[in-house]
Amino acid sequence: MFIQTEQLEDPSQLRFNPGREVLAGGGEVTYVSHDEAKTASPLAARLFEAGDISRVTLLQTTIVIEKQPQSDWAALKPAMLVAIMDHLTLGHPIMNDDGVSIAPTAGADDPVSARIREIIEERVMPVVSRDGGEVIFVGYEDGDVILELKGSARSLIGGIENMIRHFVPEVERVVDHLDAIPKPGLDTPEGLAVRRVLDEQINPSVASHGGHIALVDVQGDTVYIRLEGGCQGCGMADVTLKQGVEVAIKQAVPSINAVLDSTDHAGGQNPYFQAGKGGMEAY
Repeated sequence: MFIQTEQLEDPSQLRFNPGREVLAGGGEVTYVSHDEAKTASPLAARLFEAGDISRVTLLQTTIVIEKQPQSDWAALKPAMLVAIMDHLTLGHPIMNDDGVSIAPTAGADDPVSARIREIIEERVMPVVSRDGGEVIFVGYEDGDVILELKGSARSLIGGIENMIRHFVPEVERVVDHLDAIPKPGLDTPEGLAVRRVLDEQINPSVASHGGHIALVDVQGDTVYIRLEGGCQGCGMADVTLKQGVEVAIKQAVPSINAVLDSTDHAGGQNPYFQAGKGGMEAY
């Protein structure tokens, strides 16, 4: 699914266009709180749950979201994109009152998806759950299996892909739901150069600590990364970012001015260094 965004005249508002009908029959519905949305629109309620926003407006083919004054679109926008994509890909209802919903995309209930779910439940989860990991099936579309990977499961995505492809030949690749959203910045010269730095210089080192650093996006002169595995929730994560990752990226790509961490460190289940307990040198 490709979701286009448009900055409106009011800098606190963004328009999201998922390329399909949102509010059947046209018109406009606005919600200004989660409590107001939860009884009428599962989609709007989910958006309020996903980030610090003050207003959701549903129109025939678009969604307008207004952020809280203290929020930053750089951090909020990815969360909104993921919430919209997940909700629509799975075919969940948009409205409760009149049953308005969109048809599931290919993969919501078809035989291939059913087989993928079976493989995840019977073969993947028994392995990843040993280390506190979790794999949630989000959808299947155009040969891509979209998964939500939690905890240690992030570091096992290669093995998960091999297993699913072995039993389900129709599958071409497995992608994290956070990475399934199109990000043009990753294909720019800067994005490709940053990826090389991570793949060739940084990740071989952090892998010895059970960690991995993923490139989330490159927007202008700013790089967004996500710390995974042993790096997620690690007490030395900030040192690693400032003294290691950021320095290496800026040296290799001088046009980059900032490297920002988009990791949910509170969700880390096996950090290499426990927060607040000190540590050794940055890895």
